Amino acid sequence: MVGQGLDAHALPRRPSSVAFAGRSNAGKSSAINAITGRRGLARTSKTPGRTQLVNFFELRPGQRLVDLPGYGYAKVSEGIKREWQGTLANYLENRECLRGLMLMMDIRHPFKDFDLQMLEWANHIGLPVHILLTKADKLKNGPAKGTLLQVRATLKKISPAFTAQTFSALQRSGIDEAHAKLDEWFGFLG
Repeated sequence: MVGQGLDAHALPRRPSSVAFAGRSNAGKSSAINAITGRRGLARTSKTPGRTQLVNFFELRPGQRLVDLPGYGYAKVSEGIKREWQGTLANYLENRECLRGLMLMMDIRHPFKDFDLQMLEWANHIGLPVHILLTKADKLKNGPAKGTLLQVRATLKKISPAFTAQTFSALQRSGIDEAHAKLDEWFGFLG
């Protein structure tokens, strides 16, 4: 019935989600706010590790962004860090509606141990990953492009399906490319 003037987006669909993950200081909440265009949707803080629960943000009926607890940097006990890792593992392995993972990495510090573990794990379970190299405004254009090329070369060795881009919430750069990846995962190719 799409041809009779009904909006294809209004048709019932299976729920789908895209998860956002990254180190506690990678700018995950800022990226979510910039991508959605909704300042304050995901709480930002100068203190890394504030996201301690799995938070769901509905974009449209049946489409959610999922803000996962940050990993690696937060000044919390090792027991809490292990609990967060368990939460991440449980969520990523058991969600049939999960379409992809947006992985935040500070462009100045890509591929920390937890990032590599997350990529290997996603590859193992067949989950598509798109890396946002956040805080790209902290580097000049040449070094930022060089880091992006290095990251893409490393990703090819892990999975040719993994992708990456530069991103700056502060300068609002990379938002269109992130939107395109979300549209692909949510099924709005066009």
